[in-house]
Amino acid sequence: MGEIIQLQVGQCGNQLGAKFWETVADEHLIDPFGAYEGDSDLLLKGVDVYFSESSKGLYVPRAALIDLDPASMESVVAGPLRKLFRSNNFVCGKAGAGNNWAKGHYTDGAELIDSVLEVIREEAEKCDCLQGFQVMHSLGGGTGSGMGTLAISKLREEFPGRIIETFSVFPSSGLSDVVVEPYNAVLSINQLIENSDSVHVFDNGALYNICFRK
Repeated sequence: MGEIIQLQVGQCGNQLGAKFWETVADEHLIDPFGAYEGDSDLLLKGVDVYFSESSKGLYVPRAALIDLDPASMESVVAGPLRKLFRSNNFVCGKAGAGNNWAKGHYTDGAELIDSVLEVIREEAEKCDCLQGFQVMHSLGGGTGSGMGTLAISKLREEFPGRIIETFSVFPSSGLSDVVVEPYNAVLSINQLIENSDSVHVFDNGALYNICFRK
């Protein structure tokens, strides 16, 4: 079974990614430190799709956690799953993209992209048969939209035969007070059409209603 490497980009992408890894770890009975807690090998079937096994027998996510704003990464770094990830799989900038697609795609994000690709190459080397990549990000902010689409274009160049699947949160007019969100989304959509194989569209307003529905 082919392996999948996850990229989670920006504040929204990392929040979604944290919940994703929590769910997948629970399915395979992997504790927050990466140790298997089950008593049957059946639950380990397919675990290598999203996890690699360390020399200590711990299961580590095949992931790159990316954000230009180190403060936004705190929800993962200080969260319950912080010990699950390799420390060098966190790639942080020094300041956020300020909701600016161009900063994420052409300036600040471009300065950090080599570090991102290095993490991805290391993860790819651990795979026996890399199936592809999945990217979690939003299209409203600067990092998720600008740097997220930059990372996708670089993946397409470096791994042309691999599937690239995105889980993209589109902005909702009812929730945002940032006027540039529609522009960030439009600029990102063109990149997604050009470089991704599959885009799963999530409306931010719908996600909000699911989370806070009583």
